[in-house]
Amino acid sequence: MQSPLLDHTALTGDRRYALQNPQMLRVALDGRTDVLARTGAMVAHTGKVSFTSWAPPRGQRGRRRDTDALDLMSCSGTGAVYLANLAQHLHILELRQERLTVTNSYLLAMDTTVDWRIVEIENGERISGVGRRTVELSGSGTTVLMTSGQPLVLRSEPGSYVYADADAVIGWSSGLEVQLQAQSSNTEAWRRRGTATEGWELSFTGAGHVIVQPNELRPPQRPGR
Repeated sequence: MQSPLLDHTALTGDRRYALQNPQMLRVALDGRTDVLARTGAMVAHTGKVSFTSWAPPRGQRGRRRDTDALDLMSCSGTGAVYLANLAQHLHILELRQERLTVTNSYLLAMDTTVDWRIVEIENGERISGVGRRTVELSGSGTTVLMTSGQPLVLRSEPGSYVYADADAVIGWSSGLEVQLQAQSSNTEAWRRRGTATEGWELSFTGAGHVIVQPNELRPPQRPGR
């Protein structure tokens, strides 16, 4: 059989995290440490690998119900695991005793050494589609984020503000001051996306980065989520 399709062969090597392509992640498992991944994100694997449901330690659950926590599975064993979600673009980030807040819908995988806790945007829970639950990642380790399309990363500086549509924000440096505000005085802006206006936006100030995707809609989730 001959076809350009056959050029897309699997990567090789022992590198822990590598992009097979912009929309698929290859994770090399060495049998010593596990990787946490979004439940259902495995699209292929080689070697002797097992996938088990993972629950956070009691101290990481915070004050929220367990059903509000991250839906993760533990990948263990030896071999290679290929992860993807709805052909979204993937981004590998290294945390070195840093803190990053991300919308939990866009977290694909992370090392077990990364600590996390569920946080929320003030008043966000009562506004449909705005202030979705977010996760603060901290410590050291690798995490992999997803975006619907190639993202825009904006630099925030003290004394100035960065504004972004609340539905398009993927994450931000945890040290930033964040506020949720309406772009319109129209009472219809309380509804998701507003009416003829932009509805709700997040403002950021301080030193850090804001990650925005070219899509204002939440990605489809697995059935029942």
